[in-house]
Amino acid sequence: MEVRRKHVHTSLIPIRWGDMDAYGHVNNTIYFRYVEQCRVEYLERMGFAAMPQGSAPVIISAACTFHLPLTYPGVVEVQMFCGLPGRSSVPSFYEIRRQGDGTLYASGEAKIVWMDVASGKSTPLPDVLRHALTAD
Repeated sequence: MEVRRKHVHTSLIPIRWGDMDAYGHVNNTIYFRYVEQCRVEYLERMGFAAMPQGSAPVIISAACTFHLPLTYPGVVEVQMFCGLPGRSSVPSFYEIRRQGDGTLYASGEAKIVWMDVASGKSTPLPDVLRHALTAD
């Protein structure tokens, strides 16, 4: 079954020398940082502060498939897509490429859940986000 994916944001992130590991390529944990940066940029663009009060997005699951190794120097292009939102969550999908290169280096996904900061319980997605994700 094909999953609906709506492109919502693209980030350009420099590969830093410190992103490399002893094997001479970007360490696998760094890919999650690239995805995190893209997600934070998108949410900030939508008006949600990185240090929220009241309610906030949290990640309850995340996965990454590493297709090819990235190496320094370069710039990665992270594309973020979102699926159809539920009551309090939305699936997000990511593609990581080297800028100017159409090759897919990594792909991943994360489930974003909106939660009440005080109670730690899920809360409905903000209307502005739901509208942005369901509008054509």
